[in-house]
Amino acid sequence: MQVKIDTKEKFTVITPEETSLNDSFSETLKPVLLDCLEKPVKNIVLNLKNVISVDEVAANKLASVQQEFYENNASFVICEVKPEIEKQFDQFELLDLLNLTPTESEAWDIVQMEEIERELMDGEDVEFEK
Repeated sequence: MQVKIDTKEKFTVITPEETSLNDSFSETLKPVLLDCLEKPVKNIVLNLKNVISVDEVAANKLASVQQEFYENNASFVICEVKPEIEKQFDQFELLDLLNLTPTESEAWDIVQMEEIERELMDGEDVEFEK
């Protein structure tokens, strides 16, 4: 699977260049995403602007990858999802679980807000330990 990777200061934007996310997703895109958890910039914005279909296996893997990011104190936001993909996520009962934004700019905002939230939460933990 061809992807475009653009690393910013607080996050990495990954844009699949394929039009379909299917079972091959697990063998190609998932490792690329999870590899980001090992890097200094571990937040991901997944831009699906080119994707016009997604199968249930790939959609479920996206949800599990997102969960893995949040368990590791990293953000995972999906943006520029076409209406037909949103419908597919809804059919797979994943729409409410996924962190979706209409635009890449809004995804950046979410990542930055979650970063601030994590910093504040870390600061509170230090206060309680004293």
